[in-house]
Amino acid sequence: MHMTEAPRKRAFLVGAELSSMPEQWPAEDSLRELALLADTAGLDVVGSMYQKLSHPFSKYFIGPGKLRELSEVCAAERVDLVIFDDELTPAQTRNLERELNMGVLDRTALILDIFAQHARTHEGRIQVELAQYEYLLPRLRRQWTHLERQAGSGGTSAGGAVGLRGPGETQLELDRRAINQRIALLKDQLGDVHRHRELYRKRRRSSGVPIAALVGYTNAGKSTLLNALSGANVLVEDRLFATLDPTTRQIALPGGQSILLTDTVGFIQKLPTQLIAAFRATLEEISEADILLHVLDITHPNAQEQAQAVEATLRELGVGKKPMLTVLNKVDTMEGIGAADVEGMAADLGLPSDYIAVSAQRGWGIPALLTRLEEALASTMVRLDALIPYQRNDLVSLWHERGFVEHQAFEAEGTHLTGSVPRALSHQFEAFVNGDGKGNYAYSNG
Repeated sequence: MHMTEAPRKRAFLVGAELSSMPEQWPAEDSLRELALLADTAGLDVVGSMYQKLSHPFSKYFIGPGKLRELSEVCAAERVDLVIFDDELTPAQTRNLERELNMGVLDRTALILDIFAQHARTHEGRIQVELAQYEYLLPRLRRQWTHLERQAGSGGTSAGGAVGLRGPGETQLELDRRAINQRIALLKDQLGDVHRHRELYRKRRRSSGVPIAALVGYTNAGKSTLLNALSGANVLVEDRLFATLDPTTRQIALPGGQSILLTDTVGFIQKLPTQLIAAFRATLEEISEADILLHVLDITHPNAQEQAQAVEATLRELGVGKKPMLTVLNKVDTMEGIGAADVEGMAADLGLPSDYIAVSAQRGWGIPALLTRLEEALASTMVRLDALIPYQRNDLVSLWHERGFVEHQAFEAEGTHLTGSVPRALSHQFEAFVNGDGKGNYAYSNG
């Protein structure tokens, strides 16, 4: 028996350009991004509109005239669902649904729905469910509006309305209690995840393996770059938020040192605060990194705004001052563009001049990126000159694996090494620094 897919719902998008928030994207650009989000969620976008406002209207977010226009368009286009490009208050959502007589979502609810579709791991699903419940809790009241309508249509006095209102209020309180209990349980489970991750990170820190984290706007090409650098086979899709759960791979730098490279969930403008809070365990991978690789789609018409959104999110996470390399991706899609043109584009966007231009898809610029990453990590390590006895060849192997070897010579007393090691490992070489075996521990930061 042949199964046919259910038809996709028809969605209409609504945005606002707020003069009180000049740092926001132009409404047309933001609505184009919202259309991509809607497509990722499995919806067909049939149109969009926006209104220029100084501040949102308290009742419907948009003005009453614009609401009438929206209602007429929805009827003409047979719209199933209206999506607003900003977060609506619970009251605004209720009012809009009543006036339009159809479902209304805001940007936050849409992103939560996408995250729920893409969460693959147990941890990812816990984080999404927590964010969904925390979003739903203040909006619970609208689930019981049918009881209010029953109360109003009975044709009796207020006393009858009170009698009918009781079950709804009771059920509402039961639901609130159940959701609060579920939120508490999910937070406990995330606490367990956090503790397990912290133990793992503690072991990782003691091993001295340097960590680099890929950060960037959603769909900038982080997963493709992880594949190009590591030979991994991480899921790659040309869709927003294709990667939700973090992936870590070991890669070798040109000098032979091994490092860990982590792909993280992409950022997006107007990222809901409850999502940042719920994904704490995932985003902690960024705070643990020794260096960040900011992957930017240099070909995107909103590349500058995307870079600013990423930088703002990193500041919000408290990691805005971490060492960072800017990686300009997708240069292969710019026909007839040379290195000088890319340099001019980067300058126009206000990007750091020490960027690396690559094509993760085609592997262009990957060797140069690995070399730059090696140089950047070397500057964060401890420089040593040591004579290690031959019976401690385990330390020689450790230095090669975790550090950078600039010079190696085999002498009568042992192996003479010069170079850098992670600070967490430097104490293991303390007795052999300067080759005198007396514990002289002279080192520098490069």
